[in-house]
Amino acid sequence: MRVAVLTCLALVWVGIPMWLLVINSAKPYTEASHLSLSLPKRWMLIDNYKYVIEKGNYPQALLNSLIIVVPTIVVVVLLGSMAAWAFARSRRTSMKIVYNLTVLSVLLPPAVLPTVYMLQVVGIDGTRLGYFLVMTGTRLGVVVFLATGFIRAMPQDLEEAAAIDGASRLQIYRVVVLPLLLPVLLVGCIILIITIWNEFFFASFLLHGSDSATLPLALYQFASSSADVAAMRWDLIFAHVVMTSLPVIVAYLFVQRRVVAGLSEGAVKG
Repeated sequence: MRVAVLTCLALVWVGIPMWLLVINSAKPYTEASHLSLSLPKRWMLIDNYKYVIEKGNYPQALLNSLIIVVPTIVVVVLLGSMAAWAFARSRRTSMKIVYNLTVLSVLLPPAVLPTVYMLQVVGIDGTRLGYFLVMTGTRLGVVVFLATGFIRAMPQDLEEAAAIDGASRLQIYRVVVLPLLLPVLLVGCIILIITIWNEFFFASFLLHGSDSATLPLALYQFASSSADVAAMRWDLIFAHVVMTSLPVIVAYLFVQRRVVAGLSEGAVKG
């Protein structure tokens, strides 16, 4: 019964909007402007997606998104897991204060104007490097929050045994701690992929020009190229939305089983 109810809810809240998005991206402009759920009378699937690739700055924006997302996830996962290990094993009050401040960054929105000013002073405002540093700093708290509770529930026997055998702190982290953290870090990676890939607010302030625009920003620039809302090419906008979301969907489908296993394992250990 519960499965049937959840399936119906998923069809209503997820299935119908996705169908509306995909099916209208395959229609000509006159049909897509009506936003109906019916099949196209004339299919324009290849033409619409080809136009987006050629005129919507999609290849460059896809490259920019990958350049930002991949290094950010690697750096945040490594630094966040190391910091979480230190926070979880330390009993000092100062470390608890730093941990709470780090986790607080998940709840509090970063200040835009001071961030832009600092990037201007350093000379990297409007560059992908500046955007990468901001994304790294603002997303670090997510991994720290997830991994710290996970490590606190882990027994220290393996770490102590490795230390007795002469392993350094770095070796203990690499050989003992990191493999045990993989399930929860994988969950953190999915969260980071979704949030960073779909980030628009900071991208609109920190990235200048179409050459450095990520996919959400390129989608906005493509959609706003028409000043008249009534004249917007909804068929092309829908096609751009599908192509912008497709890499995230593929990444999630590829690792969804591990994500569920990681969440379940983290819940049991917690």
